[in-house]
Amino acid sequence: MIAAAGLLSVCLSTTEGIAANATTVRHKKTHASKTIKITNPIPLVVYSAQGYDKAETTAFSKKYHIPVSLDDNSTGPLLTQIEASKNNPNWGLLWVDGSTAFAALDKQGLLIHGFEPNVNFNSLGMASVPKDKSWVPTGVTLMAAMVYNKQKVSTPPTTWQQLLSSKWKGQVGMDDPSQSGPTYPFVAGVMNYLGGIKQGETYFSKLKANGLVINPTNGPTLTALANGQINIALVQSSAGIGAAMADKSFVVKYLNPVTLLPSCIGIDKKAPKKEQEEAELFAEYVLSKQGQQVMQHGDPTGDSLYYPVIKGVNPLSNLPKLAGVKTQSINPYLWGPREASINSWFTANIVQ
Repeated sequence: MIAAAGLLSVCLSTTEGIAANATTVRHKKTHASKTIKITNPIPLVVYSAQGYDKAETTAFSKKYHIPVSLDDNSTGPLLTQIEASKNNPNWGLLWVDGSTAFAALDKQGLLIHGFEPNVNFNSLGMASVPKDKSWVPTGVTLMAAMVYNKQKVSTPPTTWQQLLSSKWKGQVGMDDPSQSGPTYPFVAGVMNYLGGIKQGETYFSKLKANGLVINPTNGPTLTALANGQINIALVQSSAGIGAAMADKSFVVKYLNPVTLLPSCIGIDKKAPKKEQEEAELFAEYVLSKQGQQVMQHGDPTGDSLYYPVIKGVNPLSNLPKLAGVKTQSINPYLWGPREASINSWFTANIVQ
């Protein structure tokens, strides 16, 4: 996503109705229905890298009268904050793209298990729910989309290998996986597709030798495309489609395969019990009819351009039919724990 750093506080006065201090909601917890009553709510601390997060937290707080403190940043810095404070965490809920990040947190014992919102997941959603229910999928984008300027590129590449051709020397740009959360699953996806880490390292080393341009996140990479610094941008599908909506000279294509990228919510295992219950309520609200409307309208030229994981919710009209795109899934528990080492290699060998 194109993230804007900063700390936003969304707090509603309890004078809007003392009765609002008691919120009742039904959840499925380990396949069992339970009723949660939240009285005298405490602030829910949300770490998020989603373009619609301010709209969603504001709507949630207004509906349930639960104060929310939103830390909106890129995924990389948010994960660094969680790692730095894991012995004394100050977050309640994490909402970013990429199940690999959540698998890594789960392996460290940092996420609650067994929570499943009382919603009807479609096949895309069901495929994105982990067995231990340690995170909740909220939508799916693709990584990476290939965006190019049709006025400058008449015959774009059709395979990943063609990007290595001298024809595209110095013309390809992508994000830094240590900064851009969606980019690590892209790097891992290429490695998965090519058969392993070494094969992927060879591929990205060849891309670098061919003049690969690295920017921190989607925004600067797409700006480089608009300015003519590069002619091909490898970015998150939502960012690429949004850019093409704004600039009619941009075209979005997909090289085979692209990696499915679930956006997910995880809840801090060490957070106070009340904050965990508020976080569960927030996850269920996000996947409700009202919450999905906020997601699809909160960032209409960016992160709102996702494939829903809930039955009865259709993607926005600008999205291509997913059936027409060759996709792959990567095992988050295989690739998640490898993120730190692969990102370190990428920084030392590709970024620098």
